[in-house]
Amino acid sequence: MQTPGHTDMQTMDRPGTSLAILIVEDDSQVASEMAASLELEGYVVSVVDDGLVALDLAAAQGFDVMIVDRMLPRLDGVSFVRALRTRGNTTPVLLVTALGTVADRVVGLENGADDYLVKPFAFDELHARVRALKRRSRDGQDEPTRLACGALDMNRLARRVYWEASEIDLLPLEYRLLEVLLMNAGRPVTRMMLLEQVWGFRFDPRTNIVETHISHLRSKLEAAGAQRLVKTIRGAGYVIDPDPGPTPA
Repeated sequence: MQTPGHTDMQTMDRPGTSLAILIVEDDSQVASEMAASLELEGYVVSVVDDGLVALDLAAAQGFDVMIVDRMLPRLDGVSFVRALRTRGNTTPVLLVTALGTVADRVVGLENGADDYLVKPFAFDELHARVRALKRRSRDGQDEPTRLACGALDMNRLARRVYWEASEIDLLPLEYRLLEVLLMNAGRPVTRMMLLEQVWGFRFDPRTNIVETHISHLRSKLEAAGAQRLVKTIRGAGYVIDPDPGPTPA
């Protein structure tokens, strides 16, 4: 894919896609790689490399999610988000930056960004965050009331979980962990994504809180007969998968 100059835009359309994404990134290689990875997921992707051009484009064309680099020519990412919100645009924004301190993240979030991703990042994490923003923007209205993976069934209205005919008694955090994993069934969910979506942390507390609760969740699932349903993907996080396969070393 060729990345356009700051006055150009390129859109890749795929039949049946349901999500339009705007990438605002002045590093052409990074922009091309992000766009290509998202297009493989079936999204419509538009790319610009200038904050002011992006602001005009956002006003003229509807997007479902915007991925915005913090360091941009003419209008930086934080100023872009602030201007976007001032204009009444509520499109979810994922701010991408090499500035990874807590203070830097707070500045971005307080100025209207919905999420923050620090470079370098894995594309699996980028995709997971885009899916999370998509769900958030829908405000839950299109989300299913039941989630399933093999013989595991979650009734989200009753907040009950079953393996075949047996109910599994889960604590609230265990239930939420399982819910996030089921909503991303077959795809890795990073530790940071779990910290954010389950505990509401926007930073890593440097504890084993995720590992401990995953262990408790696994124990309850396996006691009910769901063997090796939640797998650890080394360096990527966790995935729920109905195929038991070999247990990772």
